[in-house]
Amino acid sequence: MNNQLIRVGTIYIPVKDPASSSEWYKGKLGAKLNYLDDEKAILNLADISLFLVKAVGQTSNFFDVNGAERFILTYEVDGLEALASIHADFRERGIKVGEIENRGHAGRNFVFSDPDGNKFDVWSELSDEFKRS
Repeated sequence: MNNQLIRVGTIYIPVKDPASSSEWYKGKLGAKLNYLDDEKAILNLADISLFLVKAVGQTSNFFDVNGAERFILTYEVDGLEALASIHADFRERGIKVGEIENRGHAGRNFVFSDPDGNKFDVWSELSDEFKRS
């Protein structure tokens, strides 16, 4: 089938100030800045293009049916040791992180937030496609 979706290329994230947010993503997460103007910043992180788009009073988060605030994106690391290591590293860098959780499925997770309150998840289970790389 030639018309199948292959990968996620870009994620759009609302931020108050693209310039200061891009500095946070570069400094705290190691993202690479590709473009910046007054309304957006384009960065590469974990093989995905992040568009930080200037917005007012919004985050990318949403509320599930039980009222829990959720994230739009889960990053993967290779194993529990890698998860614990990046969790500790994020704390040392001053990133707002939650506790490592057991959610009743394979692996463990934790949630972190950017300065604008956008939440992201990190999971200890690496997708098979990347295990083969």
